Amino acid sequence: MRPAPWLALLMMLLPATVCGPARAADLAVSVRSAAGKPLADVVVTVAARASAPIRFAWPYRMVQHNMQFEPFILVVPVGAEVAFPNLDAVRHHVYSFSAPHPFELKLYGRDETRIVRFDKPGVIALGCNIHDSMVAFILVVDTPYAAKSDAAGQAVIRGLPAGTFRERHRHRAARGRGPCLDHRRPARAAGPAADVLTLMFHAVGLGSRA
Repeated sequence: MRPAPWLALLMMLLPATVCGPARAADLAVSVRSAAGKPLADVVVTVAARASAPIRFAWPYRMVQHNMQFEPFILVVPVGAEVAFPNLDAVRHHVYSFSAPHPFELKLYGRDETRIVRFDKPGVIALGCNIHDSMVAFILVVDTPYAAKSDAAGQAVIRGLPAGTFRERHRHRAARGRGPCLDHRRPARAAGPAADVLTLMFHAVGLGSRA
């Protein structure tokens, strides 16, 4: 079983908060439960206007393998074309009813791939019309600054302009269930290394996946 993805948002303040010349910095985030345990698959973003097309280093692929989607949560920029390869010996029927981009990929088999382009930001919940246990999420973002926490609960957003940021995180349970809570606190990115934020989440209303 694994928890549903939670979404953490870091909202950048106006450039007036920056002192001295702008320098690139990294922002490290440690995401933990109220019990102090690391949380994986928490997406952290910093809101900022992109001056060029957004590209992330990871592949824009949502694989169907061993009767599940991989990865559990995928972050892509607006305008990304996401591949949905089927590596299973059975056919899958991928769909989403999420408002930013509802779609349907009717039955297709092993070693076949379908492509979907996502043109609006938002959270896309995925399912398989044949196998109800298959659940995953695509987060479509309009910022170049995004990262996902690993198994140790660590996420690093690289190359931020130096300055002060306001952290705003939102807890989002599977299929929209559970409360959404907001919390704000200052953070700072400056110099070659950034401040380390520790986000503590209360595990209420969480969904799970087998």
